[in-house]
Amino acid sequence: MMKVLFPLSPKVMGSSYCYFWLFCFSYFLASIKQYPILVNSAADKSVSGHPVNVTKHFSFSNFSFSTNPSIFNDVKLLGSAKFSNKTGTLQIPDESQDDDIRHQAGRGLYSSPIRFLDPFSQTPASFQTTFSFQFDNSTFAEDNGYGGSGLTFIIVPDEFTVGRPGPWLAMLNDACEDDYKAVAVEFDTRQNPEFGDPNDNHVGINLGTIISTKTINVSDVGISLRDGLVHRTWITYDGPNRWMDIRLGLGNKEDYPSKPIFSKFLDLSPFLKEYMFVGFSASTGNLTQIHNILSWNFSSTSQAFLRYPSAETCLRKIILQNAAEGPKNTTKAEPAGSFLIFMAVVALALAVLLSVYLNGKRRDGNGSNISVHGEKQRPRPPNKPRRFTISEISSATRCYSDIEILGRDFRGVYYRGKLPNGCQVAVKRFSSQFLNLYGSDRRRLLKEVTAISWVRHPHLIPIRGWCQDKHETMVVYDFFPNGSLDKWLFGVGVLPWTRRFKVIKDVADALSFLHSKQLAHKNLKTSSVFLDVSFRAVLGDFGFVLLETESRRFESAVCQSADVFEFGVFVLEVVAGRKRLLETKVISQSEQKDLLDFTWRMHENNEKVKVMDRRMGSMINLEQAIHVVEIGLLCTLNENKGRPCMEQVVEFLNMERPIPELPLSRPIALFPYSSANSGLCKTYICAPFK
Repeated sequence: MMKVLFPLSPKVMGSSYCYFWLFCFSYFLASIKQYPILVNSAADKSVSGHPVNVTKHFSFSNFSFSTNPSIFNDVKLLGSAKFSNKTGTLQIPDESQDDDIRHQAGRGLYSSPIRFLDPFSQTPASFQTTFSFQFDNSTFAEDNGYGGSGLTFIIVPDEFTVGRPGPWLAMLNDACEDDYKAVAVEFDTRQNPEFGDPNDNHVGINLGTIISTKTINVSDVGISLRDGLVHRTWITYDGPNRWMDIRLGLGNKEDYPSKPIFSKFLDLSPFLKEYMFVGFSASTGNLTQIHNILSWNFSSTSQAFLRYPSAETCLRKIILQNAAEGPKNTTKAEPAGSFLIFMAVVALALAVLLSVYLNGKRRDGNGSNISVHGEKQRPRPPNKPRRFTISEISSATRCYSDIEILGRDFRGVYYRGKLPNGCQVAVKRFSSQFLNLYGSDRRRLLKEVTAISWVRHPHLIPIRGWCQDKHETMVVYDFFPNGSLDKWLFGVGVLPWTRRFKVIKDVADALSFLHSKQLAHKNLKTSSVFLDVSFRAVLGDFGFVLLETESRRFESAVCQSADVFEFGVFVLEVVAGRKRLLETKVISQSEQKDLLDFTWRMHENNEKVKVMDRRMGSMINLEQAIHVVEIGLLCTLNENKGRPCMEQVVEFLNMERPIPELPLSRPIALFPYSSANSGLCKTYICAPFK
């Protein structure tokens, strides 16, 4: 019988596989019919267990840090916001930052996330909050006007986003995507017809958009939000019944108002995540006012379920129980017979596979050749870099559709793509102009891409692969939906200092690791740094610039020194919140077009504090920020004048090594840079070795 099995052809072997899996599937169906309790238990995905309540409560009778020092830990300030110890209030905007407080935006959020949604039952949490607030217009000139723009009680998914000023009330900004979940109750003192505002004295309920879903004219209840008096509001939400109740009264009367200004069915569940942050946001536009929150109480209750081990974890017990309940003569005989048949088929299949394997080895030993049609696809470990075909890239990017363009620079165009396995990628398609100038040796360029693609680090974007033919050269990266750092740094929203410092350290670690591998980035800038879902910084968009030199070691040294210089300028951009080169029309008298020149001038005058981004507010660690600015200036020195390596920079940032003393004035020998050629090592080929 074994002689019959050995000469099996591939077709016969394929049919054997089919019969084998067909029999297994039939046996599985028979088992389902025999033990329906298993199917029922596996299909039952409902939440089991007893419900419990998850509660949260906090209270602030005032916001004076002299009487409540823990306020800095309990409430997080973003943008133009501060605690006023004089008035004991949370104040937005912070008028001490600038004489002109127009077009300012700020937030004050409770620092810990709160559970607002049960993900299994999709039931929103119930919450009650009351707070007193006051809009102050008394400190501004009459010709400046007042009434801009308003205050919101907000529930948002993160603790770092600050929305746009003016009519956006610091709720949303351009970086917020369509699925940015946010809930707000606004107290608006400006009428913006484009947003559907009924007047300049209304309360609105906003669900994921700046346009109010519901608006209430509070003039109808005899209240003026702009009268300078203290007002108090009570917001109650019944999660299981989806019912919201809002009441508004004067702050000196703590009696609960008898009539609500709003009390209706309102389903918040589509706009909630399981854990979110709660607090206040406010903004100013062309007209200004100070928004003060005097006190705040909040409590919430969300329903959760204690989950017990289900019947699926006790399969053996269920089978025995089912067998005991059924007829003895059938429950014992049928499973045993089916099991024996199943084992026989498994043994037969193993015999077939073994015979095919031995037959193949015998033919190989006799020197016979097997014809293979087409290239054999080798198994590849997951997430390892590989070479893509032009057709694969074209299909992923929808034939390089303009809709999929993420950005562009003089090197080429970035496209968003989707691979057949569903993974999203970013494709850098190099321009022919760049390739002709800096990558004439395409084989060497491909070696550069391949070398970096095998490097793995938590703060380096993984390269999934590359694509190259006679006309095209492309690199395929992992896609990061949070986008590049420049959109968060130079947009309307404000990144807090803690996030910025973490970004600087992440990028320094990535560069130090690259340099330790005798590689260089060659294109360091804010648009080359991306943020992952946890807002960690990852470095990507490598330069792949090839120098006209025969020495690989010399090229590596030049480009690594250029990386250090560019890191220094990058640090200044992150701290200052402005680009390295400003347009002439937006330069103020206190600033210069060149950020590096401006920072050195502030260092000469011992006024480095003026480099800081004032939008960060009072929560910045000033001593730490000045320390980081000095590290940035140190990186822009000439190499023989004290420029450190990236390993030393990491030690400076981690406070493991003292920073060398900076020159009192800017060295004359600093070589120039520009936004057009930044990152090209050819620009710096001589300068670092002066």
